[in-house]
Amino acid sequence: MDIRPFTVNVPQPMLDDLRARLARTRWPDEVDDAGWDYGANLAYMRELVQYWATRFDWRRHEHALNAFPQFRADVEGTGVHFIHVRGRGPAPMPLLITHGWPSSVVEMLEIIPRLADPGAHGGDPADAFDVIVPSVPGFGFSDRPGRGMTRSRVAGLWARLMEGLGYARYALHANDIWAVLSGWLAYDAPERVIALHTLMPTFPGPVIGEDARPLTAAERAFEEVQARWMREEAGYNAIQETRPQTLAYGLHDSPAGLAAWIVEKWRAWTDPAGEVERYFSRDLLLANVTLYWVTETANAANRSYYERAREPRRMTTRINVPTGVALTREDVQHPPRGRAERGYADIRRWVEFPRGGHFIAAEEPALLAEELRTFFRAFRGSPGRSPR
Repeated sequence: MDIRPFTVNVPQPMLDDLRARLARTRWPDEVDDAGWDYGANLAYMRELVQYWATRFDWRRHEHALNAFPQFRADVEGTGVHFIHVRGRGPAPMPLLITHGWPSSVVEMLEIIPRLADPGAHGGDPADAFDVIVPSVPGFGFSDRPGRGMTRSRVAGLWARLMEGLGYARYALHANDIWAVLSGWLAYDAPERVIALHTLMPTFPGPVIGEDARPLTAAERAFEEVQARWMREEAGYNAIQETRPQTLAYGLHDSPAGLAAWIVEKWRAWTDPAGEVERYFSRDLLLANVTLYWVTETANAANRSYYERAREPRRMTTRINVPTGVALTREDVQHPPRGRAERGYADIRRWVEFPRGGHFIAAEEPALLAEELRTFFRAFRGSPGRSPR
């Protein structure tokens, strides 16, 4: 496998063009007292775009990214960008972390050092990980794939990537749609997975056989939660699954439009009744949005939903690797344990976070890091580290 060091260096003309476009934003109207009921609030977006155009410093965030060892690998013809930080401890465990949408490796920057060097963050060096954080194809500095790059195909690329890095076995952590990806990897190659930690135990869907028990009252109530969420929140999902190219013209041409599309989700999936900047700084929000802009990947990332909806494969048995589940405060990702056990055969840990939403790696990195150290501690000693 061809693996080469990578450094982020966005051309200055691209950043100059971004500022010019922000300054020329043509703002839509808004009904009186709209708040966030209709989507991204106009007053908030004006303030955010003004900050983006006049005070946000991409170079500072670029420097922060480049402080991590980054690489690009050719994995079966697909270029994959990834961060790879070696752990500082007696026997670091390899841990593959996958981001979701509308997120990126930016979400993981605060948690990586806590996992790779726990001794420097109040933890035990014995809990150190070798941390591998790839950019999913279609996101960030990875290649934009063509038709048919389904979740199960990406899972196969991850298996090849880890093999190319010299890891025979490894741990997995993921959330969001990319918990689907990690689920496929655990399903297809359980012998390579030390254990799986997920924040989204609603994937896979229930494996229903002839001997399946009827749904419990708690499971039926959760189905109502999911149905309500689909009615009220999943408009983005419908268009990205069906007509992502139509959406792309606006998001690719208007940075304000791209920011509205992404930031509204960071707010809604963190605390829909509050303000997003109670949880994330403007700089963090805009670093994530700017990464989509400078890599021109809004369309490719959204298109991944189209491919997901056309996944030809189905799981016919439950995932059978040791699994840890941690539930955020999102209702739609808060199923009863019995529902999760229909997809996972070996749940070893089940916890509920006292705080934290969808983007918990950025919102509460210390909390998530401690959870990952705790869950994977029981599996220390499993072979899997690559040679140094």
